[in-house]
Amino acid sequence: MEPPRTPKSMIERDTDITATVLRERTKLGNFIRRRVHDQGEAEDILQDVFHEFVQAYRLPAPIEQVSAWLFRVARNRIIDRFRKRREQPLAEMADDTDDVEYRLDLALPATDAGPEALYARSVVLEALQEALNELPADQRDVFVAHELEGRSFKELAAESGVGVNTLLARKRYAVLYLRVRLQAVYDELDI
Repeated sequence: MEPPRTPKSMIERDTDITATVLRERTKLGNFIRRRVHDQGEAEDILQDVFHEFVQAYRLPAPIEQVSAWLFRVARNRIIDRFRKRREQPLAEMADDTDDVEYRLDLALPATDAGPEALYARSVVLEALQEALNELPADQRDVFVAHELEGRSFKELAAESGVGVNTLLARKRYAVLYLRVRLQAVYDELDI
C-alpha cells in the first residue's frame, strides 16, 4: 500500500506552473497563431489560456494530461472568438426553402478569409460529413450529387428514373435536417 500523497506546497506548484508554461508556450502559441491571423489577438488568447491554467492548477483536483488540457482550452478560446464575429446564422440563410435555394457554399466560411475561417470551415465540413452519414441514403445521394458534385436534377432524374419533383423533395428534406443538425456547430463557431 502506497503512503498517502501530501499536497504540493505553493512554491512547488508555482515551479510546476512555470515549467509547464516554458515547455508549452511555443507549441501552444504556434497552434493559436495558425488559427488566429491577428497576432495581438493570438497573444491575448495565449495569455487567457495560461491564466486559466494557473487558476485550474491551483485547485485541489490535479489536471491530468496538462498539454492536452491546454490545447483544448486554446481551441475553445478560438471558438469563442468566432462567436463574437457572427456574420449570418444558418437559420437566416434561407428561412423559406420553397423560395430560396439553399447553397452550401454560402453556409461555409470562405477559403480566402484567413486561418480562422479555414479552421471553422474544417470543423463545419467534419460535422457535415457526420450529419450526411445520418441521412437516409436516397436523401444523402441526391444532396451529395446536386450540392457537392454539381449535377443537375434533370441529369439525376434521367440517370435514376426518379422524377425531378421527388429528387427536389429529397434534397429539401436533407437540407432541413442538415440545417437543424448543423445549427449547433454554427452557433458554437458563431459563423
